Amino acid sequence: MSEQRHAPLAVHPLQVEDGGELLKRGQIVRRTKVLVLVVLVLLALGAGRTLYSRAQAAQSLQASTNERQRNYVKTTLARVSESGQTLSLPGTLQGFAQSPIYARVGGYIKSWTKDIGTAVRRGELLAEIETPETDQQLAQAVAARRQAESSLELAKSTAVRWEALRKKDVVSQQELDERRNASEQAGANLAAAEANVQRLGQLQSFKKLLAPTDGVITRRNVDVGDLVDPGAAGGVARALFVVTQADPLRLYVNVPQSYSQLIKLGQAVSVTQSELPGRTFKGQIARTGASIDPATRSLQVEISLSNKEGLLLPGSFVQVGMPLAASRSLAVPNNAIIIRGEGTMVAVVGEKNLVHMKPVKLGRNFGETVEVLSGLDNGDRMVLNPSDSLVEGDEVTRSAAEDDAAAPTAQAKASDGSKRAAP
Repeated sequence: MSEQRHAPLAVHPLQVEDGGELLKRGQIVRRTKVLVLVVLVLLALGAGRTLYSRAQAAQSLQASTNERQRNYVKTTLARVSESGQTLSLPGTLQGFAQSPIYARVGGYIKSWTKDIGTAVRRGELLAEIETPETDQQLAQAVAARRQAESSLELAKSTAVRWEALRKKDVVSQQELDERRNASEQAGANLAAAEANVQRLGQLQSFKKLLAPTDGVITRRNVDVGDLVDPGAAGGVARALFVVTQADPLRLYVNVPQSYSQLIKLGQAVSVTQSELPGRTFKGQIARTGASIDPATRSLQVEISLSNKEGLLLPGSFVQVGMPLAASRSLAVPNNAIIIRGEGTMVAVVGEKNLVHMKPVKLGRNFGETVEVLSGLDNGDRMVLNPSDSLVEGDEVTRSAAEDDAAAPTAQAKASDGSKRAAP
């Protein structure tokens, strides 16, 4: 093709003689190929990175999903209770002897000698009562006794004279018997009058109110001039004085029926009072009611408590700690118990960390723990705070920290067992 034909087409003819143009075109082609290759490599690297990131994300997601699907639980072992528990019960202190003193005769308070808080000895005078009516009755009774004495002397002398007349057959036997009966009746009247005098004399002795026992005056309800009535009158009449023996003290508590078999006479107890922090007083069980109250289902227990220092006051509210012997039964924490429609159960972790739901029968509640009577074996590993979704056959994973803590405990128990077995 000639140059003239190439010109209209804007195609430059190849200049065989000039190789520069061909060289430039070859370089352009090579650079283009290199650029395409670099782009392809970069695209391949980007695609590989994307695929790698997706694989890593999928693997991480799978691991996270598997981790979340694991049911982590905290467990504990069911053990026989080696130590007994301390039963805490409320109680009210009472004096060992608490004697309310009532008036035995009616009258007016003449004087009183002891006030509240005063320590008294048995037989000491507390108060004196004026009894004008009783004094007059006594005087009348003494006069009646003198009349009876005179009547008796006359009846005796008459009977003696009539016996003499009967020997002479002057009077009949009937008349003699009447005189003898009159003499006996006069003797009986004298005995009645004498008894009445003694009764009124005894009433006069009650004019002085005496302390019936050693103790402290804890109540005084009288003053000079007060009118008092005799007797307690079924609780209507008030007690003039109350004498309380504050050493030792007496304490009554009601022990629930479930613990009644563990109470023993002479058993030591501890008594505490919130107003005396850090102080513990020792007492012992003196006696029991020996029967269960059907109304409260409890056993009444009396505790004797020494109070030589006088720190404890009668009427105070206290707490009694009664150490009980170990029942040798299984005790499990309250948060291991599952209560569902099927009954009361415990989730036990068995072989291959599979959950087995065991129905149990509960006994006494010790507060933080509860007694298990049946359904659980010593050494069973129980799940604490089981979730509501936990069912039979679920696979669980125990806490690693728990496993680490269990090993030293087991070693310590083993060493302790070997020490006990050594002798």
